Amino acid sequence: MLLQAGIDWNLTVHILDPDAEAPCRHLATSFTQGSLTDYDTVYQFGQQLDLLTIEIERVNVDALEALEREGKRVFPQPSVIRIIQDKRAQKQFYRDHNLPTADFILTENRTDVPRALADQPDFLPAFHKLGRDGYDGRGVQRIATPDDFEKAFDAPGVLEKAVDFEKELAVIVARNEQGQTATFPTVEMVFHPEQNLVEYLFAPAAISAAIDQQAQDVARKTAEAFGIVGLLAVELFLTKTGQVIVNEVAPRPHNSGHHTIRANVTSQFEQHWRAILNLPLGDTTALTPAAMINLLGEPGHSGPARYEGMETLLAMPGVFPFLYGKKITRPFRKMGHITVISPDVDALKAKAASVKENIKVKSQE
Repeated sequence: MLLQAGIDWNLTVHILDPDAEAPCRHLATSFTQGSLTDYDTVYQFGQQLDLLTIEIERVNVDALEALEREGKRVFPQPSVIRIIQDKRAQKQFYRDHNLPTADFILTENRTDVPRALADQPDFLPAFHKLGRDGYDGRGVQRIATPDDFEKAFDAPGVLEKAVDFEKELAVIVARNEQGQTATFPTVEMVFHPEQNLVEYLFAPAAISAAIDQQAQDVARKTAEAFGIVGLLAVELFLTKTGQVIVNEVAPRPHNSGHHTIRANVTSQFEQHWRAILNLPLGDTTALTPAAMINLLGEPGHSGPARYEGMETLLAMPGVFPFLYGKKITRPFRKMGHITVISPDVDALKAKAASVKENIKVKSQE
């Protein structure tokens, strides 16, 4: 989707990806298969480029820093990626910059968890998160009672007090080199109860004007604290007491902004190019209420992907499927998303529920 937005502007885009069959390989000006976490691979790839950007945080930051020192433009900046890669550093960053976030305790190993909680039994329930390499629900364990201590990770992590939240929100902020910022309207996310993946997204979020302003302000302050150039997706909790706090961030185009391709004047993907190329940021105004449904591989299905219900889907007005070109499906693998638009919010939610029931990703028999 980032490439498709770049094609509109005749950008020459070279891609490094570990998957030889990556869906982007046929859209890119050139494609290199290689590890994103290997220093030499990333460094050599960057030598040929004027500007580097990422669409996943798991990348060799040492190589990006070396390229930056040599005069290559790297956005988001390696210093920002380094903080965000480590949830421990990320949480400490929020505390150091007076950004509202859940209370937390840094841990070095599994035995640190009961030791840290010995004097704070009211800290439970909590979530133990791996400092590094957790992604899409992996690397997170719920610690509700002392019986759960054995679930804690025996590696550096962060123990985060569970938040009694009303809603999960997100705001995407764009910032260019001149310091110009623009935020997309606040969205509301509904997560899959088992997989910790976004199942639904609704835009705009069903919140008061005051809460919306609070979410926008917290997101903008977070982006400005990082000094990021590019996009920053700020995931937020709305607590039962009406406070908006930061959960975590992602320095890239994000699942919480996929709907903007159809629903906003400027998509998050075009906005990312504008930000990293130091161009004026685009108008983020919503054209219509929208919903986004993640298209996940069905449980019990692994193998070549088969999409059921596409004809039904395409017969519905205001429904737009986006398939990611992944040939192999696995249970709960993100295979695409569907954007639904409607001027009527109640009709939008009903249509989104219908879409979810009618489209399935299964393996070929």
